[in-house]
Amino acid sequence: MKHIFKQGSNPQASVLVMFHGTGGTEQDLLGLAELISPTSSVLSIRGNVLENGMPRFFRRIAEGVFDEEDLVFRTTELNDFLEQAAADYKLDRSNFVAVGYSNGANIAGSLLFHYGGSLRGAILHHPMVPRRGVKLPDLSGVPIFIGAGENDPICSPQETEELQRLLGDAGAAIDVHWERAGHRLTQTEAEAAAQWFNNNFAK
Repeated sequence: MKHIFKQGSNPQASVLVMFHGTGGTEQDLLGLAELISPTSSVLSIRGNVLENGMPRFFRRIAEGVFDEEDLVFRTTELNDFLEQAAADYKLDRSNFVAVGYSNGANIAGSLLFHYGGSLRGAILHHPMVPRRGVKLPDLSGVPIFIGAGENDPICSPQETEELQRLLGDAGAAIDVHWERAGHRLTQTEAEAAAQWFNNNFAK
């Protein structure tokens, strides 16, 4: 998978794995990574799917309707890539924290839904429920930040609350940060995520 790796100054700090939104690239969230944890190593990934020329992490059938077969395939592909990247860059695979926005948050959520131990934690900006009717792995001890907009036209508050419930029922510790905004990732939401990361992972 096309990606950028930046070696951090603190080898103990969690590795930030960045997942852009639809139409983004592996460059998009480097500034957010710097805000969240400036001493962390960063692995920023570009989605392998193109939709009308726009990179994504998995296909969709329509707005808000995921191609589940492709989602499962791409999630497995991504998990395998993270294993390989950990070996290639000599990273602690158990110390990966995902940071995703929109489509990127959805693929990070799918990792949590399908692979226990794949992530130490996650910052999900405006995620949707990746799949319904599946049994989640045990997520006890996995802290998760969800950033949500009260007026988000793509990801409704009900969707956010459903995702919070599903992850919480699997044992994850969920913090939801609400903004009086839509689907856009605001500066105050990014700063709240950085503060949350500092509270949960700073060494």
